[in-house]
Amino acid sequence: MGLEEDIAASFEALLARDADAAATLADALRERVRAAQAPAAAAPAAESWHGLVGECSAMLELRGYIEKFAKASAPVLITGESGTGKERVAQAVHELSPRSSMPFVAENCAAIPETLLESVLFGHKKGAFTGAVQDHPGHFVAAHRGTLMLDEIGEMALPMQAKLLRALQEGEVRAVGDSRARRVDVRVVAATNQDLERAVAEGRFREDLYFRINVLRLSLPPLRDRGEDVLLLARRFLADAAAKSGRVLRLTAAAERALCGRRWRGNVRQLQNEMQRVSALADGPDVEVSDLSQGD
Repeated sequence: MGLEEDIAASFEALLARDADAAATLADALRERVRAAQAPAAAAPAAESWHGLVGECSAMLELRGYIEKFAKASAPVLITGESGTGKERVAQAVHELSPRSSMPFVAENCAAIPETLLESVLFGHKKGAFTGAVQDHPGHFVAAHRGTLMLDEIGEMALPMQAKLLRALQEGEVRAVGDSRARRVDVRVVAATNQDLERAVAEGRFREDLYFRINVLRLSLPPLRDRGEDVLLLARRFLADAAAKSGRVLRLTAAAERALCGRRWRGNVRQLQNEMQRVSALADGPDVEVSDLSQGD
């Protein structure tokens, strides 16, 4: 029954009741009309599991492996395309581990110049080089008894790979300019979007280091292979972005179909950026296909 027919039927019922009952029904009817005319609220944000949103079979399987691997102490290697959420997965491994109350330290190996990476990871002593005005402990010491994530480990230069291998084998690090080594208890979680097996075959990555970090492995699926997870993530990102500016936005069915049809080469990160853009530019409350950016 449509809204107009529903209203007519309700008024007919009013005529057959006494005045008190009619007043009560009239109040209820006005509330129903207001509710029908008001903009619909945004869909509730999808539930997350340690920051991970997704219900496809690949993500559910990933959760199971994360829970199992978190209990161990061996190194973990996380592989996947750029933007698939490798650091969030590393954080989930840490949060579910016996080390969860201790530090989680993350570093992007590709973002640090080769000449400085040793100092960043292992630390340096005051005066060890120009600009070293004070002691720096380094990430291994900062992550003592916790977890150290080394993102984009495939970008690490071969000489630094040899030093990292020694640190993992011996469980100790030596700061630049120091003659003494320091014992550390750190669980390393490495991540890469590269094919490390090919890098080993081509001599760009040490085989012994590869075997050292590839003990427990987590492979993240690209967003284009996660089915309806695209919509779960899009709705969540849109709701979060809109809420920050006091807005309520929702994706139309056509917009959702358009999102599901894209390749998402930048994966979850690209989708999040798209929803932030939409939140800023869409007139709303309905987000149409025309509000989406071009491309895939």
